[in-house]
Amino acid sequence: MLEHHIGHLLARPVGRPPKQPQRVYHSFEYRAESWDRARRVVAQIEWHQGELFPRVGFIVTNLTGSAKPVVNFYNQRGTAEQWIKEGKYAVRWTRLSCHSFDANQVRLQLHVLAYNLGNFLRRLALPPSVKHWTLTTLRDKLVKIGSKIVHHARYVTFQLAEVAVSGRLYRAILDQIRRFAAISPRAAPI
Repeated sequence: MLEHHIGHLLARPVGRPPKQPQRVYHSFEYRAESWDRARRVVAQIEWHQGELFPRVGFIVTNLTGSAKPVVNFYNQRGTAEQWIKEGKYAVRWTRLSCHSFDANQVRLQLHVLAYNLGNFLRRLALPPSVKHWTLTTLRDKLVKIGSKIVHHARYVTFQLAEVAVSGRLYRAILDQIRRFAAISPRAAPI
């Protein structure tokens, strides 16, 4: 019964709740029936505004140190695992079906390059209204779309379908990229 060890922290804090969640950390030793010995458990209790009960999370760990840095470490690890999962599904970098090792190595490097370009676009070039898009959404709405190339005497025009993304949003993205290029030391005109 893990809740028994944190019962004293489950009482609602006194006063008006702040807008930001209140977090409390607690560390204790616990031994489950199937375990051969007691292990360290770190608990994080979060009180959110407008919620009646706290959100409680437990981490079984062998890390030393105070509870808050341990929770932060595992949160960062979970974030990294989400990025790996995103690379697997959005860029499909696990699809290395070539017969030679060298060909698979090149293919993986191209997938990682595509992932980094997508991440660049998401973090630096997207307007705030679509910053929450995943790489899969970026791929489906910005890259895998129908277009028509129109050749003129002095220029080439790409006419893109506005099914998923409006022309206004495309212009906003290109403006963000132009601003970023203007900041860099040796920026080439776009």
